[in-house]
Amino acid sequence: MPNSPNEFSYKNIKMKKELTHIEKGILGEKYVAKYLRRKGYRITKRNMRNRISEIDIIAENKKYILFVEVKTRTAGQAVPAVFAVNKHKQRKIILAAQCYMSYMNTAKNPRFDIAEVYISKDKNKVVEFNYYEGAF
Repeated sequence: MPNSPNEFSYKNIKMKKELTHIEKGILGEKYVAKYLRRKGYRITKRNMRNRISEIDIIAENKKYILFVEVKTRTAGQAVPAVFAVNKHKQRKIILAAQCYMSYMNTAKNPRFDIAEVYISKDKNKVVEFNYYEGAF
């Protein structure tokens, strides 16, 4: 009998299935949210969507409002995940952030950060983490 939804049993051999793309993203976003809380930020919104784009995490402290793009990948890939946040994606995030800030009527300084989360293929755990403050 499997111990968790990520395990199945075949002739008494337990095997973990690889996480789906969505599950990887959720794992990465949870990891980054926990990291930000430990740094003293309050998470105000996750997966904020509007007509323009989606922002993975919005967090704030007394001085800044952060708009964080989280990229989660399986460890060992040749191209760093940060490169997936190209100029087009950056423009979409900035426009969505402007809409959010005008709606929230805040005077805090915006900051656009990127978080890279790498997980192991076999254990589905975070093995590497990079956080880029003021990435764009």
